[in-house]
Amino acid sequence: MEKMNNTSDQIRNFCIIAHIDHGKSTLADRMLELTGSVEKREMKEQLLDQLDLERERGITIKLAPARMRWQSSKNTSKEYELNLIDTPGHVDFAYEVSRSLAAVEGAVLLVDASQGIEAQTLSTLYAALEHDLVIIPVVNKIDLPAARPDEVAEEISSLLGCERSEVIFASGKTGEGVSEILDAIVERIPSPQGNPDGATRALIFDSVYDSYRGVVSYVRVMEGKIEKNDSFFLMETKSEGEALEVGYFSPKLIAQTPLLAGEIGYIVTGFKDVSEARVGDTITLKANPAPEPLPGYKQVLPLVFSSIFCTDGADYPELKEAIEKLKLNDASLSYEAERSEALGFGFRCGFLGLLHMDIVKERLEREYDLSLVISSPTVQYKVINFNDEEKTISRPSDFPVAGSYREIHEPIAKVEFFTPKEYVGSIMEVAQRKRAIYKTVEYLDESRAILHYDIPLAEVIIDLYDSIKSVSKGYASMNYEVSSYAQAELERVEIMISGEKVDALSFITEKSKVYNEGKRIVEKLRELIPRQNFEIRLQATVGAKIVASERISPFRKDVISKLYGGDVTRKNKLLEKQKKGKKKMKQIGRVEVPSDVFIKVLRTD
Repeated sequence: MEKMNNTSDQIRNFCIIAHIDHGKSTLADRMLELTGSVEKREMKEQLLDQLDLERERGITIKLAPARMRWQSSKNTSKEYELNLIDTPGHVDFAYEVSRSLAAVEGAVLLVDASQGIEAQTLSTLYAALEHDLVIIPVVNKIDLPAARPDEVAEEISSLLGCERSEVIFASGKTGEGVSEILDAIVERIPSPQGNPDGATRALIFDSVYDSYRGVVSYVRVMEGKIEKNDSFFLMETKSEGEALEVGYFSPKLIAQTPLLAGEIGYIVTGFKDVSEARVGDTITLKANPAPEPLPGYKQVLPLVFSSIFCTDGADYPELKEAIEKLKLNDASLSYEAERSEALGFGFRCGFLGLLHMDIVKERLEREYDLSLVISSPTVQYKVINFNDEEKTISRPSDFPVAGSYREIHEPIAKVEFFTPKEYVGSIMEVAQRKRAIYKTVEYLDESRAILHYDIPLAEVIIDLYDSIKSVSKGYASMNYEVSSYAQAELERVEIMISGEKVDALSFITEKSKVYNEGKRIVEKLRELIPRQNFEIRLQATVGAKIVASERISPFRKDVISKLYGGDVTRKNKLLEKQKKGKKKMKQIGRVEVPSDVFIKVLRTD
């Protein structure tokens, strides 16, 4: 048993936290390279980012763990085991990040030397401080021409209340300062505490689906140990299974049994669906179960809802199979079949946010070769009837008719805008257009401010992020979380194309915005839908009332060009014949709406 305690003393568990694109994955690459965890011939950029989409966009979508071995320059007699978790930076994956923070004792706070502290840096930092993690501040990308490392170091030290000498300067690209970071991890982050002889409790901080082995759960063993062939159960979902294999990440899966208290590793569970091994759940052994689960578990609920259809209805079976496969790997994605009169069969899906929605759509199109149409994203509303019954709706078609309910409540997001001082006025203007309620403004220093607002989530998800990036020349950033529900005056607006209702374009908006939004959408459709040989009428309606209307005039063939002189009645006869043909075509003509129209129509620029 003495050996186990020694091992625990030489373990350091940490994660890297930062805003998107501040160099987390690149720094992780240098660490893996420097510690010899990955052979040079296997090394590639953003090694821990497994998806092509992550590499192209330069963002981490799925967190990735890796174990490294390091001898501190100050104590070469001991070799330390460093367990790294590379976390996503986007607000959509905030719960995954929170579970990663719960699995470690320390965090490397990474700040771009040219950008400085940004919104998600702060929100993740506050989450790390709530978990009582030791923070190692690092100014990254010091090799950039626009880098201002001294200013950024001052920002960090005033924010954390630490000495400026504690801030490490590094470059994930060149490798400068990386060995100092690894030494600081050994010196400053405490070794994991946990009773190795107690009842086993392991925190699941991620789960992935492997087509050969089933669900592989990524765990941090808090107490006790777990060995191969141990029978276990999950304390929240009550799922039962057997540890078919246990081991650690290097970053490939390396089988090693047992996993001891304080270690980070994986368990091959044999489950067929990741929803059986949810993030945040606690694994314990059947033979000696723990009395209570680890704190912090919650079931992640979708915030944004949208319908997905194929441009060709015959591809529906392929879409069904693709969504089912994607769901195996993504417990936060929810879906149910639905039918649209205009677009045929499809699925109503729930997402964590707009980035999550975008990623799912792109993965379906790339990995399964599908051409998709995606409807306007909506949020969940609570409808309270006259008998005080509460009903949740997430699609415009379910919106109740006027007079059939007492009140409607919409979700409200707490939004933080992080901006240079000169853009405060522009961002306030954008916020006011989004029905925002101003809370406070705080100045971090002479040049940077944080604006706090309460904004309806429906206004946040459409294009708020694009708008604030536009007015601030890309310098501002934002972070949000849903905090409450508030009563609202809302209406459902339906879009008709040539008298046919298009479900995918219907939307819910505040009463005062009905006319402006209806007018904006029909005008946008007039620009985006190609002209046909017959007239197309575009209408926005609320109930039986038309609130906005436009028309797309038809192509006109010059039927009288072949005439040369003669009686005018011949000319009139041909024009009359053309008119009748147009009328008949209008009755039987079906408007083909290009698939990208549904996305373009959302943009308010």
